[in-house]
Amino acid sequence: MFSSRKRLDKAYKNAKVIDFDDDSKFILFSDCHRGDNSFADDFANNRNIYFHALKHYYAEGFQYCELGDGDELWENLSFNAIFNAHKNVYMLMKLFHKANRLHMIWGNHDMVYRDPDYVKKHLSTFFDPKTGENIELFGNISYHEGIVLKHCMNGQELFLTHGHQADWWNFLFWKWSRFMVRILWKPLNVMGIADPTSPAKNYKELIKVERRTKKWIADNNNLLTIMGHTHRPRFPEPGDIAFFNDGSCVHPRSITGIEIENGAISLIKWHIATKDDGTLQIVRTLLEGPTKLQDYQTT
Repeated sequence: MFSSRKRLDKAYKNAKVIDFDDDSKFILFSDCHRGDNSFADDFANNRNIYFHALKHYYAEGFQYCELGDGDELWENLSFNAIFNAHKNVYMLMKLFHKANRLHMIWGNHDMVYRDPDYVKKHLSTFFDPKTGENIELFGNISYHEGIVLKHCMNGQELFLTHGHQADWWNFLFWKWSRFMVRILWKPLNVMGIADPTSPAKNYKELIKVERRTKKWIADNNNLLTIMGHTHRPRFPEPGDIAFFNDGSCVHPRSITGIEIENGAISLIKWHIATKDDGTLQIVRTLLEGPTKLQDYQTT
């Protein structure tokens, strides 16, 4: 417990602070696991849903916070293959970045983004085969271990991080996990066999990670904390331990996320629904909330 507490303390202490007020709008997604569009690419099934949702949030003036594991860099050696598979998604994210509305957190599957030099080398530009030139992608982007949204008026803080800090194996031994996933679990994943080191696929691990995280939140004056990592959406009632989880973008046939708007927080799902005439449409469904952020504020 001590080490996970120290890791969460460090992520909170070094977090990027973003001021917000009741007019601010944020969408939080995590665990997209964008891959190379192969059989092992879990994101590929939901990419049209994700793209439609993100387009909606861009048009509505939301800021986008990605809480880690956006890119699947365990199964895939390079960002290039991922970029080429999902170029439309990255061009949309580029629009958020140009408008200063993109805030990125690294998780265990994209922990290489801890290194600013790696980020600069791989994410600043992309090669356009049409022109034969490098074109700007995410110039000057920086990744963080944590982000604190701080309310301008009442000082309330919302702590955002990936959540693998409470998962000692995936934090300390991520390079070994990456090796195992790449060599062993990626081919088995294609055959439908799950990776037992992942808390998203191992219920016992998931419970341990959540328990350690809740203990840390309780020890920090019930600081409102939003994470991903376990892929399990969580939305507590006011008065409970303020531990939120935005779920993931690799649920079967749906993606979940957390919206912050009008000083309130909501858990939402985007999925495909069938209209009466048989045509398909992508719809947003409210799962929990909106609940006023102040209802979670401790004195």
